[in-house]
Amino acid sequence: MVVSRYNELVTARLLEGARVALREGGLADDHVDVVWVPGAFELPVAAEVAAASRRYLAIVALGCVIRGETAHFDYVAGEAARGLGHVARAHGLAVGFGVLTTDTLEQALARAGGDAGNKGFEAAEAALHTADVLRRLARAAPRD
Repeated sequence: MVVSRYNELVTARLLEGARVALREGGLADDHVDVVWVPGAFELPVAAEVAAASRRYLAIVALGCVIRGETAHFDYVAGEAARGLGHVARAHGLAVGFGVLTTDTLEQALARAGGDAGNKGFEAAEAALHTADVLRRLARAAPRD
């Protein structure tokens, strides 16, 4: 898991939700690496290095970008999404997208274990399911 320290009040809750999903999926905590990066903009580069290491069956990226009064939100959120999508495609690797993009802190907290569920849980669950699909597709691929 690659987790943003920025808005850590939110991302720590996303991380706990992701841990629950992974445990429910049969993964012990000691089989899960957690790497912290400064912010959501840095998630793709850390995910890229993790993917290139070929040590991981999936990556879960967790972050939180809250809209402010400037265009900064658009650039950070867009580059995080674009970069993580690139990592998934370039490496044929499941990348769970748990980056919240909200207007307020209250909306973010609602999506990090509040009334709207936990998007960290959902991202980890999606990564597990996608990793399984990719594994099955690789087995079914014709050999030369």
